[in-house]
Amino acid sequence: MLSLLIVVLSLRASIVIAQQSATEPQQADLQQADFFHNQVEPILRSNCFSCHSHEAQTMEGGLSLDWKSGWASGGTRGPAIVPGKPEESWLIRAIQHQDASLAMPEQKLSAADIEVLVRWVRDGAWDDRTLEPLTDQPLSWWSLTPLVAPPVPQSHASAGPHQHPIDAFIGAKLQEAGLVASPRARPHDLIRRLYYDLIGLPPSVEEIELFASDSSERAYAALVDQLLMSERYGERWARHWLDTIHFAESHGYEHDVGRDHAWPYRDYLINALNQDTVWSRLIREQLAADAFYPESTHLIPALGFLGAGTFDLSTYSTGPVTFDYLDRDDMVTQTMAAFVSTTANCARCHTHKFDPITQEDYYALQAVFSGVLKGDIRYDPDSTVAARRRHWTGLRDAAADRDPSVLLNEDSQRLVEVWRERHQTPAVWSELIATSFVSASGATLTRTSDGSRAILASGISPDTDTYTVTGSVSLPRVSAMRLEVLPHESLPMMGPGRCANGNLHLSEVTVTLFEQGSSQGKLLKIARATADFNQSDWNISHAIDGDVKTAWGIHPEVGQPHYAVFEFSEPTELPAGSQLTVSLRQLHGGSHLLGFFGLSFTQAPTSAVAALPRDVSGILKLPADQLNDGQRLKLAAHAVTEEADVQLSRLPELARVYAVGTVVEIPAGNGNYTSASLTAPKTVHLLRRGDIDKPAQAVAPGALSILQHVPARFTESESAASESTRRAALAEWIAHPQNPLTWRSVVNRTWHYHFGRGLSDTPSDLGRMGGLPSHPELLDWLAVWFRDQAGGSLKALHRLIVTSQTYQQSSAQRVEAARLDADNRLLWRQNRQRLDADSFRDWVLSASGKLDLSMGGPSNQHFLQSPGPQATPKLDYARYDWNSPGSNRRSIYRYVWRGIPDPLLAALDFPDLGLLSPTRSVSASPLQALTLMNHPFVLHFSQALSDEIRSQSHDNDALVTGQQVRQVVRYIYGREPHDSEAAYMVAYARRHGLAGLCRLLFNSNEFLFIL
Repeated sequence: MLSLLIVVLSLRASIVIAQQSATEPQQADLQQADFFHNQVEPILRSNCFSCHSHEAQTMEGGLSLDWKSGWASGGTRGPAIVPGKPEESWLIRAIQHQDASLAMPEQKLSAADIEVLVRWVRDGAWDDRTLEPLTDQPLSWWSLTPLVAPPVPQSHASAGPHQHPIDAFIGAKLQEAGLVASPRARPHDLIRRLYYDLIGLPPSVEEIELFASDSSERAYAALVDQLLMSERYGERWARHWLDTIHFAESHGYEHDVGRDHAWPYRDYLINALNQDTVWSRLIREQLAADAFYPESTHLIPALGFLGAGTFDLSTYSTGPVTFDYLDRDDMVTQTMAAFVSTTANCARCHTHKFDPITQEDYYALQAVFSGVLKGDIRYDPDSTVAARRRHWTGLRDAAADRDPSVLLNEDSQRLVEVWRERHQTPAVWSELIATSFVSASGATLTRTSDGSRAILASGISPDTDTYTVTGSVSLPRVSAMRLEVLPHESLPMMGPGRCANGNLHLSEVTVTLFEQGSSQGKLLKIARATADFNQSDWNISHAIDGDVKTAWGIHPEVGQPHYAVFEFSEPTELPAGSQLTVSLRQLHGGSHLLGFFGLSFTQAPTSAVAALPRDVSGILKLPADQLNDGQRLKLAAHAVTEEADVQLSRLPELARVYAVGTVVEIPAGNGNYTSASLTAPKTVHLLRRGDIDKPAQAVAPGALSILQHVPARFTESESAASESTRRAALAEWIAHPQNPLTWRSVVNRTWHYHFGRGLSDTPSDLGRMGGLPSHPELLDWLAVWFRDQAGGSLKALHRLIVTSQTYQQSSAQRVEAARLDADNRLLWRQNRQRLDADSFRDWVLSASGKLDLSMGGPSNQHFLQSPGPQATPKLDYARYDWNSPGSNRRSIYRYVWRGIPDPLLAALDFPDLGLLSPTRSVSASPLQALTLMNHPFVLHFSQALSDEIRSQSHDNDALVTGQQVRQVVRYIYGREPHDSEAAYMVAYARRHGLAGLCRLLFNSNEFLFIL
């Protein structure tokens, strides 16, 4: 019968549908084990809890929550937990913050996490974690031993001469236990499993039927290759890695603001996985793409790996350079957990209690990242554009340095000759015939009577002002505008500014075109600005940078005429009767205002209109063969600078990605940014007990000293040459072929997602507090095979795993086998998996025919956003319109807000990405059932599927037909309904509507579970 995940009495009374049950009776101890390992242990292992348990070790004289005997013996207060009695367990009182002296962790756990721990203690505090003491041979621990591929077990008689290596290892263990593998899964179940695992989307009913007609090993292998080549593969497996590194698009913590430029890392990752970038290169790209591949600027988003985690924005309250120990701790924790499955962060306060990781090792890892900040970094997505940018930036720098070896070489001199020819014929300027000129702050603007059409400011001299001048020019089109600032006897120091020292500060300039009869103006984009003179640090480019805190000034050359030219991005036609409005904003205060000025326009090519300094203009008038070396160098410097500026202005704007770098930008609101930088890595000290106020000796950058494949402390050249070489050295340490942790980690993590559990069931912890591998020989064989034969190809690893009979076997329960191995650790059957949160959403979209497969770009926000009481905004998921553009894209393109979860996906156990999430829990609760039945998303797309099926029907009768029900089942289940099912379903749909039937089936076990 149809096993419904939900229990809604009215629905249960309406329909009973035949279906294989997707859940099995479990023994009580197995239920306790699942609850402990899936829900309790992740809380006890969480970074905040672990750190505070280490601090509690000091405060409470030895308390540890890392193993059973730790909490059973407790600290100075005695046992931390009294099984069955949460009210008598001081740990429960501590996490509930009932007593200030017992409050732990400092940041209180969520109500849901507290309830999990209370329930665990109430039910007896089941815990199977035992401690094996460290020996004097720490390398004897299984994950640290050198990698050696064990021999593949000999095939037993029934296996045939060419047994798959995975099946040989699994089969040998089964044979020892007196078990046999299950038969191959039904074609319908097998293809759904394969699609779910490899691309995260369901097969169509046609694809299922085609596979059912030929599910031979050859057809199956061809299907595997087809799915691995799909672009959907990268989307599916990127989600797993994003969980592992707790990637999200907001900071978390109290100031949980969004990161609108985090998404390029996600796109990089999807592309890298689709291209099957080998694992060693993926490590190098994500840790130090800028060091390993400096010319491949399209790889810069890979550095988003190090920016993936949480960040306490309050540490920027005194400037971004305060980024320090606690901020770097997240990068150390994430890097070591993701790539080498090691809890190095447990050595922050003291040498690791269980694994051979010293406190100095931990701070050596901190030193690797002591030269970076988190924020938006700029990059060129196109490496060819980057090459051009480097070329012209290099020439501009050479001009600034007056480098004769560059400026006087043959290439630069050819450029100078072209520039001279361009400037031999000066541009013709047409004065703006002003019909209106207004001061926003009450100054008096008048046009002089000398025929020059210049405008003089007089009367009150306000602190700041904006002049708005409107008029026309006798030109058919305009390509640039010239602003002349002129001396006048009425101005202090003869001007041309109104400040007491004759200076002016021009903050921003805009030009707007109003065509005759139109009330809507067209803003003319200014591409470049030049001036005949720039005050130090007050360049004319500041007048067009969009930042009102910067400006153009002309001090100390006051009392003289100056001019600036503003070149438009493209020539603009001026229809008859057109008016031009010029806004001159002067917002720096101190009456730094324009005193006497004129405006004119030209239609000349912008290549010949740039403003020239007086000395350069004088040199330009001399014959080229009469110039001395100094004049040639000065002319070349200006010509090269001008040409470089022109070429650079034509390049696309630099893109942004939230990542790490020595120079970062921090959003400051209203589209503005502030920048921060580190000129050199900070010195990192070992902190006694992890106390920032108790620094000990300085620590050089490095990694774990227990492994000797490369030196544990990086050489001076690696650590001091540049900041990025430190990260590169760590990447080399991790990616080294002789690093046993790296290769065991990646194959175990991959296995986890194919079987719902790794060979070691703690994918990010292969240390003594992690799970022992069920098949250590297979794990080592896979690690060596992946490294040496597959060359680090993840697709090859997937292919090897899914083509094994172990993977393809049925997930059906076998009572006699369960008696011997209730937890299926020996893999006598495949494990059933429930659709994860992302896949549920994607499968509903796919079944309804509304899935949008467009790839890449900014994430879609499935919420309405409004300001909150502090920096964190308010998000409203309930009022989101599911007809909005982008609402139907795959869940991988969803904007994931770290601290304000999406209720739909949270109900399906989407992880809290404030923490690393190498595994996802699986829960079943009334709240989950109600959410899946009544969430607007489910209602909307159930109705969409119903409308689609009704639109296909030739029967206009309002009564639901058997054919319509049949189509619903085909779209959702990928199969034909049985006769008995069809009868019940038709009756149900006629009573509750076709959309109601869609909702019901979306909530059924057959849809929710992968067999």
